[in-house]
Amino acid sequence: MTTVPIKKIRNFKPPYSFAAYSHIISQLPTADGGGFLITFPDLPGCMSDGETEAEAVANGKDAFKSWVAARKDSGKQIPEPLYRPDIVPEVSGKFLTRLPKSVHAKLAERAKAEGVSLNTLVLALVAEGLGRRAA
Repeated sequence: MTTVPIKKIRNFKPPYSFAAYSHIISQLPTADGGGFLITFPDLPGCMSDGETEAEAVANGKDAFKSWVAARKDSGKQIPEPLYRPDIVPEVSGKFLTRLPKSVHAKLAERAKAEGVSLNTLVLALVAEGLGRRAA
């Protein structure tokens, strides 16, 4: 069995504090285990969750620190906190889309293999894709 070395990443003091970044807390469906999801619109792919809103925020602080350290370690810039919900059009957090049956089937199969709901899988894939595009 081959052991893959684990890279240690140093902590890094971010140019902006956790509090400077807007975050969005969303309730997760009971079918997905319930709890709350925290995301950061200015930090693509940075997210966490918790059983309560307070726990999601506490876990979000850890995710923020790790995200900043990993970003710095990879030589990428730390985005400036720009997102402000008061200047974004009202959004519900829900949208409907049609997919080809073959894509739907592949997504459903992957969600089942990973032990998550289709909604959770699609949310993770969208967040990951937005993170790549922003980079």
